[in-house]
Amino acid sequence: MRLGVLDIGSNTVHLLVVDAHRGARPIPAYSHKEEMRLTEHLDEANELSAEGIDLLGAFVEEALGIAEDKGVEDFLAFATSAVRESANGEHVLARIDDRCGVNIEVLSGRDEARLTFLAVRRWFGWSAGRLLAFDIGGGSLEIAAGFDEEPDVAVSLPLGAGRLTRDWFTTDPPSPGEVRGLRRHVRAEIARKVGDVVRFGEPTRAVATSKTFKQLARIAGAAPSGDGHYVSRSLSRQDMADWAVKLPTMTTAERAGLPGVSDGRAEQLAAGALVADAAMDLFEVHRLEVCPWALREGVILRRLDLLPSRLDLAPR
Repeated sequence: MRLGVLDIGSNTVHLLVVDAHRGARPIPAYSHKEEMRLTEHLDEANELSAEGIDLLGAFVEEALGIAEDKGVEDFLAFATSAVRESANGEHVLARIDDRCGVNIEVLSGRDEARLTFLAVRRWFGWSAGRLLAFDIGGGSLEIAAGFDEEPDVAVSLPLGAGRLTRDWFTTDPPSPGEVRGLRRHVRAEIARKVGDVVRFGEPTRAVATSKTFKQLARIAGAAPSGDGHYVSRSLSRQDMADWAVKLPTMTTAERAGLPGVSDGRAEQLAAGALVADAAMDLFEVHRLEVCPWALREGVILRRLDLLPSRLDLAPR
């Protein structure tokens, strides 16, 4: 079947069209995305502004048209922390439904962590043993761990790179005092959850997903995205510690000049580095392997699991 998935994230709104069937890996057929950064459209009352709603509605309308043009048979739409935590989230979804006639599912933080973990498990397979997975989004940090496709523990914390940049940094580059304050805050938030995660056992493999981790690995020397999904990429504890010190001292323009860093993500990378550094340190992770699949692929895989398999359809 041809499936269209609309991912309304805190940073990026992304339509992915894939060809897939149950038991097979989804093959991307078309991608259309925009760095909308919805967290920047939240006002002082934590409501998504009228401009933000209009921008999102226009993209959803465009995505539905593209999906029809590409022959999509099934269409899924989901939203994460920016919509979930906005004070007018229900109003936003109602406005878009009235305009576009599409039902957008709002994922809980725990479901984000669970579905991201599913994608990581499917990518690395059963031989990877007990997995510990981290994902830094625009609005939240997800942590999950376990042996199976359903993690033993799944945690979501309000430590997204976009959210922290907006709430903690006022200058470019941020002042040393702002950096120290954010560092303390991030470490305290993560430290509260370490015991909940590690009590189930030590991980065999630690994995990172998300654009933030991919860019951090790239500036630390990992292969560029152009080399393809199947090239092994990782991020060491020492490299992460070094960049967590260096990135906050750089301007946004200087960060954008680093290999693999996009202009739209450069502003958030310093805050993202502080989160990544804290996670690796507090969980005593010496090296993270970067997984190309994340939440969007987890949503796709879960949908495909609900389809009848070819064996189910075979004549008896």
